[in-house]
Amino acid sequence: MKKLVISMYVVLSMAMFLVGCASWNRTQKGAVVGTAAGGATGAVIGRAAGNTALGAIIGATVGGATGAIIGNQMDKQAEEIKKTVPDANVERVGEGIVVEFNSNVLFGFDQSALSDESKSSLDKLVLVLNSYADTDIEVQGHTDSKGSEVYNQSLSERRATAVSSYLRNEGVVIRRITTKGFGETLPKYDNKTADGRTQNRRVEFLITANEKMKAEAEAQSGK
Repeated sequence: MKKLVISMYVVLSMAMFLVGCASWNRTQKGAVVGTAAGGATGAVIGRAAGNTALGAIIGATVGGATGAIIGNQMDKQAEEIKKTVPDANVERVGEGIVVEFNSNVLFGFDQSALSDESKSSLDKLVLVLNSYADTDIEVQGHTDSKGSEVYNQSLSERRATAVSSYLRNEGVVIRRITTKGFGETLPKYDNKTADGRTQNRRVEFLITANEKMKAEAEAQSGK
């Protein structure tokens, strides 16, 4: 019970924090969110929001002046992705970026093989990812709630793996990439509607600073 109370307090505090700084730009948020939330807190917030992307990125924050420098670099990368990959939904979160592809862009219904059109969309993303080499990329697969949990888990993993493999084949360094499948467990949209189910069949890319970027940002902030 005590842990639950603490977790609820953390989530409420972070919610109040994020609402209070709603008018700030992404770089300003990046400068302070790491101070307010470490890895454990980020995981709590992510689970509470049903959004592992949010939790993972908040958990990876550095904060302070170093975080502000990282946030500025992420601002630039996010804008470039938006311009280069119009099929993707791009969101800046803390010191990271979430790039979301609806599965209709990447896969046919109930399929895990990439189409030629989807490869074209990923090629555009690869150009930007390789231009910003000092980042880590987590590829997450998600499904709607149709079908069994076991099948959906397997499908989400196959889709995330297909995307990760394609990135590697196109020159994204393998050590930058991790792959996870979440099946139907983390919907962001309403599974009771056809449109919501379509949006839940998605692949997300979580882009965060790697250790090299963090070290360089720390050195720069100390000047």
